[in-house]
Amino acid sequence: MLSVFLTGCGINNIPTYDEQVKSAWSQVENQYQRRADLVPNLVETVKGFARQEKETLTAVVEARAKATSIQVDASILDDPQKLQQFQQAQTQLTGALSRLMAVSERYPQLQSNQNFLALQSQLEGTENRITVARRDFITAVKRYNTEIRTFPGRIWHSLLYSDLALRENFEATADNADQAPQVKF
Repeated sequence: MLSVFLTGCGINNIPTYDEQVKSAWSQVENQYQRRADLVPNLVETVKGFARQEKETLTAVVEARAKATSIQVDASILDDPQKLQQFQQAQTQLTGALSRLMAVSERYPQLQSNQNFLALQSQLEGTENRITVARRDFITAVKRYNTEIRTFPGRIWHSLLYSDLALRENFEATADNADQAPQVKF
């Protein structure tokens, strides 16, 4: 009788939601890694056409190196400072890639190159996947945090899961993240 009561009372919600948060974060990391893996190919393609744009290419390579040098796993979710460092590194890479795309506008033959177009499409798709992964992570964190702050989850949290804390949510760290970028041709 007690087991029937416990299965329907939400006692397992907190660990279930905690695992969903970790899984959603893994997807965010997965998409960032996909982007980092595409960058060297994109840089090499642009290099062939834009040798004099060495500064921009160097910035992209350095931003990618910094973004991939931060070792992350599920424990990063418990350390807001590490999460912030990770997000800042990804923001730098995003900015460097934006500058690289602006460079490509100056080279008509690059814009029509099939390799460049394919890489640009892959990068655009990856950025969309990152957005979806971030949204899913935010939703999972919301569900988890709501569960441990409301009844009956609050009771189960205090009795059984007090070692699990509220999770930090993903926050945009880029300057002017709330404003749409201006594109000028």
